[in-house]
Amino acid sequence: MPQTQRKCFAVDLHDEDDKIARYKAWHKAGAVPAAVTAAIRADDIRELEIWCVGDRMFLLMEQGQDFDPVAKAARDKDNADVRAWDALMASFQKPLPFAPDQTWVEMERIYALSEQP
Repeated sequence: MPQTQRKCFAVDLHDEDDKIARYKAWHKAGAVPAAVTAAIRADDIRELEIWCVGDRMFLLMEQGQDFDPVAKAARDKDNADVRAWDALMASFQKPLPFAPDQTWVEMERIYALSEQP
């Protein structure tokens, strides 16, 4: 089993320049609440990056062998800081058109250079 597994997700932001700028500002180094960063790291998420183009967001997450999405969801539900952060971020996000009840939709990998002859 590999030591890390990479997952990718997408979500859109409300297409308003001020909201996009505020969302980006909330993600600058040191702006994310320490309790949220600690919760991410505690769940064996080794790297997490968010990329932006226009109002489309792309999240790249590398998780270790101990990552358990069900356990993480339960811990996050019990963590007031994470719940507050998620609610704040949801005010900037809008679901993708094909997933109206979901944010951060997991993407399917369809190509890897390392698998090419």
